[in-house]
Amino acid sequence: MGAGWGALLLAGLFEIGFTTCLRLSQGFSRPLWSAAFALCALLSFWFLSIAQRSIPLGMAYAIWVGIGAAGTLVVGVAFFAERPTALQWLLIGTIVLCVAGLKLADTAKG
Repeated sequence: MGAGWGALLLAGLFEIGFTTCLRLSQGFSRPLWSAAFALCALLSFWFLSIAQRSIPLGMAYAIWVGIGAAGTLVVGVAFFAERPTALQWLLIGTIVLCVAGLKLADTAKG
């Protein structure tokens, strides 16, 4: 995995972090979680900007969103008692497969 892909993975993980902190900030009424949200958002966008040096904008953005969406769903289930329907799990699984497919397509092009 190249540096761009590593940066993109970190950007996605920090996206999961900022969405989780957003929930925990309770409408930005809790200063520590609000600050954690801001830090995670800043780092997520920074790593996304690094990834875009070697990964095309559209692909980087799609993968960043996919990592964030799937990861945030998992956090919601694990920590906030969210219960997605079977169809929602199927659709998130489709997002994960698309992200993996985009990575494989990039590897295949050489």
